[in-house]
Amino acid sequence: QVQLVESGGGLVQAGDSLRLSCAASGRTFGMSVIGWFRAAPGKEREFVAAISVNGDNTLLPDSMKGRLTISRDNAKRTVYLLMNALKSEDTATYYCAAYTGRQPLGSYRYYSSWGQGTQVTVSA
Repeated sequence: QVQLVESGGGLVQAGDSLRLSCAASGRTFGMSVIGWFRAAPGKEREFVAAISVNGDNTLLPDSMKGRLTISRDNAKRTVYLLMNALKSEDTATYYCAAYTGRQPLGSYRYYSSWGQGTQVTVSA
């Protein structure tokens, strides 16, 4: 199992950038795909990005490409989500999650370990 702790959320203005971090502990981090999801009040959980174990393969929805970047530093056991040009509709709680596998996947059903989330609020 892997334990995950998100950080880096906060209150920002539209157009700002923010970098979220997902710090991992546990012996399976080196075998885990890490994904980011978000949940806003009244909306379904939404896939944001995912990255393979060695970081050479990423997956993002088309709506996120060009504005979000996911990366990982395995030496620091941390995965990052850089979000640029933030919009009010990006307001949500952001969660990182892990599953033991090879390919980044966009369905939350594959992910077995979840962090507690970090709140991102974007003011217009």
